[in-house]
Amino acid sequence: MSNIIQVQNVYKSYWRDSIETSVLHNITLDIEEGEFLALMGPSGSGKTTLLNLISGIDKPSRGSIIVGGTDISRLGESALAKWRANNVGFVFQFYNLMPVLTAYENVELPLLLTKLSKSERKKHVETALNIVGLSDRMEHYPKQLSGGQEQRVAIARAVVTDPVILVADEPTGDLDKNSAEEILVLMERLNKEFNKTILMVTHDPHAATKAHIVRHLEKGDLIQEAV
Repeated sequence: MSNIIQVQNVYKSYWRDSIETSVLHNITLDIEEGEFLALMGPSGSGKTTLLNLISGIDKPSRGSIIVGGTDISRLGESALAKWRANNVGFVFQFYNLMPVLTAYENVELPLLLTKLSKSERKKHVETALNIVGLSDRMEHYPKQLSGGQEQRVAIARAVVTDPVILVADEPTGDLDKNSAEEILVLMERLNKEFNKTILMVTHDPHAATKAHIVRHLEKGDLIQEAV
C-alpha cells in the first residue's frame, strides 16, 4: 500500500501580538491508503491542529504535507479551498447541519459546488443516505432527528463527494453510549467496505480501539505508536 498522507517535519506556531505559541514540533507521519488512524492526547496537545493541517483548513509554519501526491502546504488559499472540496470529507463533534434544510438537502450541499446534474446529485445523495441507514429520514429536518441520526446525516454529507480522506474530530463526543457505538460501527464499515482513509481525533479509548493505528500527541510532540 502507498502512503496517501505524508506529514514531513511539520511545525505549527501561532502569533498573538509579539508572542509566539508553538503548537506542533517536528511532526513526521505517514498514513497508508485505506488506513484508519486515531489521534489521541490530552486537551491542548495539538490533535485538532494536526487534523486541520492534514485536511487543508490550516497551513504549517514549516514542513510539508502531501496528500494524494499534492503538496497542500504550497497551495494558495483559492487552490486549497478547491482541493478541500474535492478531496476531504469532514465530520465534527456537533454535526454542523443546517437547521432549515432537510437531511437530503444537507447531504446535497457539497454537491452544489460540482458540475453534477440534479439527477446525478439525487443519485449520490440517496446512495450516501442509504449507506448510513437513513433512507427513510431524508425529508426530516435536524430537529426531527436524534443526535445519532444527525451525526449519520453529517457522515453522509462527508462521504457524498467520495473524498480521498475522511477526517473526524471527536465524532462521538456529543453522543450517548449507544449512539456513539453506532457511529463507530459505521466508520468501521466505511473503512472496511469502502476503503476510506480515516483520521479520527478522540479522547475516548474505546473509540480508538476501532482504528488500526493509534498515535499519541503530547504537548505538540508525537510520542508513541500502538497497534
